[in-house]
Amino acid sequence: MACSLGIDISSLPQMLSELSHKTFIVSMHLIKLAKYFNYAYRQPMRSSMRSCRKVHFVIYDFIVIGAGMAGASAAFELAEDGKVLVIEAESQPGYHSTGRSAALFTRNYGTELVRNINALSEPFFRTPPESFTDCPLLSPRGALTISAPGEEAKLDAVLSLSTIQNPIIEMAVEDAIAMVSFLRPDRTSRAIYEVGVTDIQVASLLQSYLKGAKNRGANIITNAPIIALSHTNRVWNVSTGKNTYQAKTVINAAGAWADEIGALAGASHIGLVAKRRTAIIVDAPLDCDTDKLPCVDFANSEAYIKPEAGKLMVSPGDATPTPPQDVQPDEMDLAVLADWVERETLIPIRRISHSWAGLRSFVADENPVMGYDPIVPNFVWHAGQGGFGIMMAPALARALAAICLGHQLPADFTASGISATDLGVSRLL
Repeated sequence: MACSLGIDISSLPQMLSELSHKTFIVSMHLIKLAKYFNYAYRQPMRSSMRSCRKVHFVIYDFIVIGAGMAGASAAFELAEDGKVLVIEAESQPGYHSTGRSAALFTRNYGTELVRNINALSEPFFRTPPESFTDCPLLSPRGALTISAPGEEAKLDAVLSLSTIQNPIIEMAVEDAIAMVSFLRPDRTSRAIYEVGVTDIQVASLLQSYLKGAKNRGANIITNAPIIALSHTNRVWNVSTGKNTYQAKTVINAAGAWADEIGALAGASHIGLVAKRRTAIIVDAPLDCDTDKLPCVDFANSEAYIKPEAGKLMVSPGDATPTPPQDVQPDEMDLAVLADWVERETLIPIRRISHSWAGLRSFVADENPVMGYDPIVPNFVWHAGQGGFGIMMAPALARALAAICLGHQLPADFTASGISATDLGVSRLL
């Protein structure tokens, strides 16, 4: 049967069914397209598409890679004049070297350049900016260095670092033993004392830097290891496993991983070497008032003993080259250290309350590396701070901000004879 339009009416139901099916298919494709564009540009990542990488279209002035003390202090200074993003690979800032520091401040430690930078940091520690922290950043400690019989001359080099501002004095052996009751009289033949050494409240310092950076508008993300870096159209693309962020300038404050980050960027290789340092916590002898004990250094080794929360922290001062990693103490190192403590002191090792290891990263001259890379544009190094990074952080962060904002080094750096060349990358190439 046919209608006036020439259509077989008996086949009309089938035609309508086919048309309905095709319309349904087209509608589903349109819905999928709408969902895709809605995901890509407006909605947060959905659970079914977690593997997709989201591109953030905000272009920051600075991306700081690493939220240890170097990165946090740099972000604090940079955020005063620019839009800053801090990207940390671990679940919390300061997980590696910063969180495992011996936390002492002394102007008489490290290379000549390091000592000069330490001196420039001291005013910040003693008088931090208003509202920066609720507690003092330094507290008195003092440092006693002793030598064993036949090794007395080893103290001369330390004594030569004495200055009027930070004196190091000879101390009678009897007075040294009275000050530190766990010293063995037969292993103590000479002693010198530096009264100006202080404890640094590292946790408060780090959190104050992070809080201050946020108050100045910085963003901080964690659990975001960098997997790629590229520079196109005068903008850095910094990719993590899930997201890509953009910035005009990248600050490489990645600690022991700084050379690896540099390689991702195609930057110079600075020859950074991470070195493991071991430490243990043991009970103090009953007659020791740890609040009044100084830090004790031993001239015949790099070992030291420092009061820590009512107990004693002991380190052999080891510096074992180690690939960048979440480093753990070596069992043999712990056994050797415990044996050394009982041979060299009167501290009985009943048990080791806690043990850990940290990484201290050095370049060849053991001076910090800070400045623009000579190969790739707008890539700034802030690395190689060895065991001095906490002490140098306030001064180096000011210097880094100055050069990143197009200024000269701060006036106090120039007055101390420190140049950009002293800190820069080119000296290592």
